[in-house]
Amino acid sequence: MESQHNEDKSLNRRESYSAAIHYEDCTGAAFRIRKGISKTPLQISPQLSEITSMNLYFKKEYTLPTGSFKERGARNSLCLLSPEQCKLGVIAASAGNHALALAYHGKLLNIPVTVVMPTTAPLMKVTKCEMYGAHVIIHGQVLGEAKTFAKTIGHEKKLQYINGYNHPHILAGQGTAALEIIEQMESMAKEIDAVIVPVGGAGLIAGISVVIKHLLPEVQVIGVESEQCPSFSKSLEAGYPVEVTPKPSLADGLAVSKVGASAFATARNNVNMTVTVSEDDIALAILRLVEVEKAVLEGAGATGLAACLSGKLNHLKGKNVVVLLSGGNIDTTLLGRCLDRGLAADGRLVRLTVLVDDRPGGLKGFIDFLCKQGVSVKDIIHERTWLKGSIFNVEVECVVETRGRQHALDLKAAAMKKYGKNFVRWGRDESSNDDFRH
Repeated sequence: MESQHNEDKSLNRRESYSAAIHYEDCTGAAFRIRKGISKTPLQISPQLSEITSMNLYFKKEYTLPTGSFKERGARNSLCLLSPEQCKLGVIAASAGNHALALAYHGKLLNIPVTVVMPTTAPLMKVTKCEMYGAHVIIHGQVLGEAKTFAKTIGHEKKLQYINGYNHPHILAGQGTAALEIIEQMESMAKEIDAVIVPVGGAGLIAGISVVIKHLLPEVQVIGVESEQCPSFSKSLEAGYPVEVTPKPSLADGLAVSKVGASAFATARNNVNMTVTVSEDDIALAILRLVEVEKAVLEGAGATGLAACLSGKLNHLKGKNVVVLLSGGNIDTTLLGRCLDRGLAADGRLVRLTVLVDDRPGGLKGFIDFLCKQGVSVKDIIHERTWLKGSIFNVEVECVVETRGRQHALDLKAAAMKKYGKNFVRWGRDESSNDDFRH
């Protein structure tokens, strides 16, 4: 036992890992965390299955106490610490879910946890980490700065640094979700054709893929990234982990500039394909989950469904598809914006701009037109000053709510017919093209 602890300590003190994990690591993790992690539900979604023409089964990782799959790896990593390290404690850099998971299970296992969070970390998550008893340090504008500072503090205070997406014990813990998926699908007498996994640092897909390919090699493992940060796709193209520059995204939890070396080594030969999804795809997926599943997901957690809705996985139509809903920690202030973005992507919230006479009755005529079209006005703006045409015209920009995509198209056609050259624009596009996905 002592030699095992020494081996773990030596492994854990390395700042980077590049070796792949194996199936046995995941089964060991499943046994290790069985008393601290409850099985999450796996359920079919009849309505979304009909919409996508796939048999969609949702693995609801967001139902774990801290709201994400990160608890699996965190619990496994903490359980593998030596008695000496358990007294000293651990440290991590995270803006959200990894910090929450370590803080929560550190409290349950009586292990001191320090988390370094960038200044951009949501206040709600900072407060929750403190509530779980973690020592929270706010440092750095971005996660990379927080990570560097955390390693420095860890070295000085002999705290074990736990990488949230590349530590081998983290990867093995995440793989336990796949063991549950296989067992739960077998209990329903259902075969699995594909498993769809969100990808950021690649820790989750590494653990999932190594289990799936060991037990069910014919099952497709598909990774989904945001178009704003395709670090895993670029790494696969290069053959080694490469760094990309993340752009702001609704899926902020996937905005990892460079995938973990160990995660990449594990996943690269086990993943069948990767796809990227747009911001509109993600927003629409969040909307669908709220409306149909009555589930509130963060952007990163909804990317699997976003891929199914995007039309990029049409080869899975008619197949049994398991989608990881990986996290539900979305800021309440962001949720409203996501839903509006989803409504716009769905053609249920549209914007149109027309020129009307700046005389009594001009605006009333436009409102009467909208009323006849059966739309609900959500916002309206007049512009008189910054126009190049007649001084007797006013530009009216209006945001309206429709029943759906076809109703929106009918509205556009009617507006073009009625206002002709005075129909200025549709949506964001100056050229009056459709501003929502077909």
